[in-house]
Amino acid sequence: MMKKKLRKSLIEYGVFGALILTLFLTGLHTEVFAFIQRGMLMTGIMNPDVEATAEPASEATENPKADFNMNLINAKGEKVTMEHFRGKVIFMNIWATWCPPCIAEMPGINSLYRDIKDEDVVFLMLSVDDDFEKAKLFKEKKGFDFEVYQLDGSMPQMYSTQSIPTTFVIDARGGLALTHRGMADYHTQEFKDFLQTLK
Repeated sequence: MMKKKLRKSLIEYGVFGALILTLFLTGLHTEVFAFIQRGMLMTGIMNPDVEATAEPASEATENPKADFNMNLINAKGEKVTMEHFRGKVIFMNIWATWCPPCIAEMPGINSLYRDIKDEDVVFLMLSVDDDFEKAKLFKEKKGFDFEVYQLDGSMPQMYSTQSIPTTFVIDARGGLALTHRGMADYHTQEFKDFLQTLK
């Protein structure tokens, strides 16, 4: 009886191990882990705390000045400076195709983009993939509407992070209004209201 249980356990562990190995070898592990983490996002416990700063921009305390000294290249190969977006609210997300939490939050970011793309809010989806082609292909495959960018030069110290995804929000006056490390569901009314206060 004991041998039978042991054999059954070994078979179960073997099947589980083979499944995990297959996921990693095929590259599907990122999508599977992202799917699981997307479920965690639905709880809302990882969302950025915007309540404390959600007051009209005219009444808000001064945010630290954002660094606009950053050069980017978009998916079309066009060079863009961050300075070009000064005066608008900037939603900047640092991500990579190999990062499950990044992939988990992407559908929500795309929905947010669709809802407010015409409202003077710029989305800088900054890929840190070694091969930018992967980021461009990922965006196309998923049918996301936002533009993807890569760095053209060095990252300003203000935005250097060891954690991805990391999201920075810059207000229309050029102040850093929010830094959120880790995944979040940005497609909420609370977050949309927060962005409105930054114009």
